[in-house]
Amino acid sequence: MMPALGEFKAIAAALLLPPASPLLLATAGLLWLRHGVGRLLIATGLVTLWLLSCNAVAVWLAQRVLPQVSVLEPSRKAQLGASGIQAIVVLGGGVQPVAPEYGQAQPNASTAARLRYGIQLAKRSGLPLAFAGGVGWSNAGQAVPSEASTAQVFSVELGVTLRWIDNQSRDTAENAARMHDLLAAAGIHHIALVTHAWHMPRSQALFETAGFTVLPTPMGFVLPSERPLLEWLPSAHGLTASRQVLREWLALR
Repeated sequence: MMPALGEFKAIAAALLLPPASPLLLATAGLLWLRHGVGRLLIATGLVTLWLLSCNAVAVWLAQRVLPQVSVLEPSRKAQLGASGIQAIVVLGGGVQPVAPEYGQAQPNASTAARLRYGIQLAKRSGLPLAFAGGVGWSNAGQAVPSEASTAQVFSVELGVTLRWIDNQSRDTAENAARMHDLLAAAGIHHIALVTHAWHMPRSQALFETAGFTVLPTPMGFVLPSERPLLEWLPSAHGLTASRQVLREWLALR
């Protein structure tokens, strides 16, 4: 069976984004090592990988290449219903398919962080909570639980029941379309949307295209997190943040 277009997109993104892209550049340099251009490619690839692994660079990219979104002020959280919002929608961010310490799959760190914030908003505002997340293209065809199935268990543990779930969508565009089908049937068109700040511009645009009026309620901003010198040293979280920002930048092109 031929891979779906979405699967090709996942493969292309993996190759275009760090760490693969600078490593491929350095590898190309090895093939041209006898020429001056080869050494230049190796140096460029390694320096690029170093810089993109620095949290300081990730912060700079987040502030320069993506549309900026504002945090919801704490004083407004309890007033969401009064401002016309009818429901809170949380977007999935992935799943940890094997968690032997729990004996079942769990939300990954991104999904758990989004859910925790969405649950806080739901508790303070009294609004119902929806969750959108199936099995992403990167896991298509694999025996992986949906994000929604792990989110249901996690939300109950935190004291909130999800009113609506989309457990079929494979990407953000499908999140928006399927969630609109679910909520429109309940007469809901005005939502507060919860996802990471770097993911919000594209998510908001897709949900508005699907027919929602959206109040963005971002979380997980890319910000300095260590001493200034350490911000310029390579780290796993710096590389991850740069990759996330650049992925959204590419998706918005």
